[in-house]
Amino acid sequence: MQKIGFIGTGNMGYAMMKGIIKNLNGIQLTYTDANKEKLKEVHQELGQNLADNNIACIQESKYIILAIKPQYFKEVFEEIRGALTPEHVMISLSPGVTIERIKEDLGQTIKVVRSMPNTPALVGAGTSAVSFSKDTYIQEERDTVKAIFNAFGVMVELPEHLMDAVVPVSGSSPAYVYMFIEAMADAAVRMGLPRDMAYQLAAGTVLGSAKMVLETGIHPGALKDAVCSPGGTTIEAVAELEKNGFRSAVMEAMKSCYDKTKTI
Repeated sequence: MQKIGFIGTGNMGYAMMKGIIKNLNGIQLTYTDANKEKLKEVHQELGQNLADNNIACIQESKYIILAIKPQYFKEVFEEIRGALTPEHVMISLSPGVTIERIKEDLGQTIKVVRSMPNTPALVGAGTSAVSFSKDTYIQEERDTVKAIFNAFGVMVELPEHLMDAVVPVSGSSPAYVYMFIEAMADAAVRMGLPRDMAYQLAAGTVLGSAKMVLETGIHPGALKDAVCSPGGTTIEAVAELEKNGFRSAVMEAMKSCYDKTKTI
């Protein structure tokens, strides 16, 4: 039985736990949170093992998923440092926090996995990137880490020096996509469509378009060209987006997101 512990049950931790419970067999899940009201709500829904505190969670688990904000790291690390052993695998979800920084705080013998999941994990459609510290892992440990992330979507393994670039392209990007869907729906409502229908059509189109990119392997530009008939309606919309700096705005926003990870 694989023993997995969560320190933190916020949006990301909760989404991951739902996927793990649904799709992974042979696991023991333990979790805790400083917000006891939130913890009670999660426990009522998910069941599993509720830990009174962080130390108890670690003692019941081999894989520790640190699902807290970076501003709480110092306080939590001071508390848990003495409870961790070389047998534990610490999995951090925090953007911008390096493996070496975690090892400096918790001890060089601790195995650390740095990851960047995203919130669509809540519906089993998460996209995660993972980097392993340069420690000696047994194959079962690597397989378990990968199984954890594949339980709520798809996972890619990357060298750590690329992890900061993952934050704007998948970690934070659901927010941009939601804004795009909202904008399309607002425009549709302006043109007379009912709100619920507008969201259904806009979100469904984003979903279908993403599947076209992933499943056909065709370049997004070529897929865009295929929709743009000469002198047609679509090319008019594309021209307007270009005039208003659509692609430039997205690229600059992602650059700002990337730069922010360097200051965390």
